[in-house]
Amino acid sequence: MRKLVEKVLYRLPEAIAARLFETVRRVPSVQASIEKEMEEMMAGMRQSVKPYKGRVPEFPKMPGQGMDIDEIIGIMEDLQEKESEKWKHGYVSGAVYHGDDEHMDFLNRVYAIHSQSNPLHSDIWPSAAKYEAEIVSMTANMLGSGLTEDEICGVVSSGGTESILLAMKTYRDRAGKEKNIRSPEIVVPVTAHAAFDKAARYFGMKIVHVPVKEDFAADPEAMEKAINRNTVAMVGSAPSFPHGIIDPIEELSEIARKKGIGFHTDACLGGFVLPWAEKLGRDIPAFDFRLPGVTSMSADTHKYGYAAKGTSVILYRGRQLRRYQYFTITDWPGGLYFSPTFAGSRPGALSAQCWAAMVKMGEDGYMEATRRILETAEEIRKGITETDGLYIMGAPLWVIAFASDTLNIYQVMEQMAKRGWSLNGLHRPACVHIAITLRHTSPGVAERFVSDLRDAVSHVKQYPEEQGDMAPVYGMAATIPFRGLVGDMLERYIDLLYSVD
Repeated sequence: MRKLVEKVLYRLPEAIAARLFETVRRVPSVQASIEKEMEEMMAGMRQSVKPYKGRVPEFPKMPGQGMDIDEIIGIMEDLQEKESEKWKHGYVSGAVYHGDDEHMDFLNRVYAIHSQSNPLHSDIWPSAAKYEAEIVSMTANMLGSGLTEDEICGVVSSGGTESILLAMKTYRDRAGKEKNIRSPEIVVPVTAHAAFDKAARYFGMKIVHVPVKEDFAADPEAMEKAINRNTVAMVGSAPSFPHGIIDPIEELSEIARKKGIGFHTDACLGGFVLPWAEKLGRDIPAFDFRLPGVTSMSADTHKYGYAAKGTSVILYRGRQLRRYQYFTITDWPGGLYFSPTFAGSRPGALSAQCWAAMVKMGEDGYMEATRRILETAEEIRKGITETDGLYIMGAPLWVIAFASDTLNIYQVMEQMAKRGWSLNGLHRPACVHIAITLRHTSPGVAERFVSDLRDAVSHVKQYPEEQGDMAPVYGMAATIPFRGLVGDMLERYIDLLYSVD
């Protein structure tokens, strides 16, 4: 099968190759060949996905007698200790954004206090409403330049993906009611987060992906051309996940305003960095509610807001728009029911943690954290630029993507993994990125990254044909013209995650 792909299908235009492959793959011998290669690929991944297999107690079935508490805690502490070594010492891109022991202990104390809290029952836990209202207000003030609650409002969600899904559902429902649009579309740059694709699939919307410019920023002219009478919203990132580039939000949002459609700034990564970077004197283009065309924003408190995982904020320009997000039902035999987000019951302890983190950090704390991150990012950018064979994609601030015209960048990433680093592999185009966090600002981490990167590049130059476990997988995903096969691989990977065999 691989020879057929390499000799024939890769030489055809992508759309034609994809259609031809979907026909060819129905042939039994081709199906068998694909199945065999997929199984071999999953077998190669199994050890990295299931490293504890046979090493710790396993429970494919519930134990007949409950286990001793101390034994349970012992197992969990052992696993936590193994897994925390990487991120504690700054070897991980993103993922853990604060990680200081004192900060984590503080948040864990807050969680314990509120472990039974559920915002669904606001009559029992009015503190949850207090925390969430103030989280939204603090975030709105940070991103709205002092606009009032009537002008900028929002809710607390479970993360950036839910914030994005909620916003797109809101625009769909508003357009259906106010404009009678039955085939809603959203226009996004190709670098927009995958959550927008998820929203389109879940909510029956068409998503139009627009190519970005050479600097990896969204192209306003091309985005405008993609708008039609069914377009309900347009999107820009501040910054984008792949390359850390801030899209030209001012131009994009003004197009949306003039066209009478919604505009969403995805500031999940940058919402708690860019305002402080601007106050530190960095040249930050306008991206928030100071722009009249921006009608919604997402900002992740569980990233650079330094709250525990599981909270984000979705903001809207005006309560009337926010109301399209809500769910209410008035004729259910179970009584009057309403919820602001997709979930019904929610862990109020996460909202309490988020509030506590924001109040603990304060403006000075966020400013200092941002300063440290940007200074570390400058050091790492300089190191990448001065490494022969590598170049940086665009002009990022702290989410830094790099690539190579002469080396297999995925082999470089794999060599970095062998040196302990967990980086993000990207494609279209092939590159790797590191999202700088407070964990990278510790003394010596940036120097270690640059030194290991140069060693990794040197190794790949010396052994260009060497293949590991993951480089071929990333390579296939980046170059194969039929995305259905890549989707099959990802589905099998998820199956592997949930496997107890």
